[in-house]
Amino acid sequence: MNIKNSIALVTGGNSGLGKATATLLIEKGAKVIITGRDKNKTEQVAKEIGATPFHCDVTSDEQIKSMYAFIEKEFGRLDILINNAGIGKRMTLAEITREEMQKIYEVNVFGATMVAQGALPFFQKLGAGNIVNIASTASLKGYPTGSIYASSKFALRGLTQCWQGELRRDNIRVIQVNPSEVPTAFGDEKNREERALEENKLTPEEIAHTIVTALEMDNRGYIPEVTVHATNPF
Repeated sequence: MNIKNSIALVTGGNSGLGKATATLLIEKGAKVIITGRDKNKTEQVAKEIGATPFHCDVTSDEQIKSMYAFIEKEFGRLDILINNAGIGKRMTLAEITREEMQKIYEVNVFGATMVAQGALPFFQKLGAGNIVNIASTASLKGYPTGSIYASSKFALRGLTQCWQGELRRDNIRVIQVNPSEVPTAFGDEKNREERALEENKLTPEEIAHTIVTALEMDNRGYIPEVTVHATNPF
């Protein structure tokens, strides 16, 4: 697709991978809406990079509905959804509670699904569209203390594959991107720690480049899934 003059929505776009992706899309000529739970931070980042802010918690169906009403009113269309909002928590099996598991799934699984569902009428009306689900290498292989986070990303991978099967006939491309460790914010909704970048680890810009490159493929083809590892993170 041609990124220039497209309309893109980036959930969780006020930091890390989301912010880097929104920035690159804007540099390519797209008009970008970024969302986040922190209203002030979202507005500040939007001003900084030239995006349009919208305060939205993806666990709220009402806020998702309001977000899409805003996009319809202000832009009249949507070409790209970057389903990036996500949270995580490291817990052993012995520590897991139903409440903590539900919190992560509300964002990473249910939120991602409802946001994608809301974008669907825009894409069907347009006759084309792009959904990029930001998962993780944790969607491919579990790890100690990863029961909640990894299983939520396994679920997102399953959703991605289902949507690919459903939506290809509508010319809607569904792409999953699996970053390896990127030292950015990670934690639950009350404990999102911004971590310093490391020279031998991935940066948000590598993932943004991967996302935009996949989108720029001619619409006759799409990349179902791409995984990005740091060359030597050890």
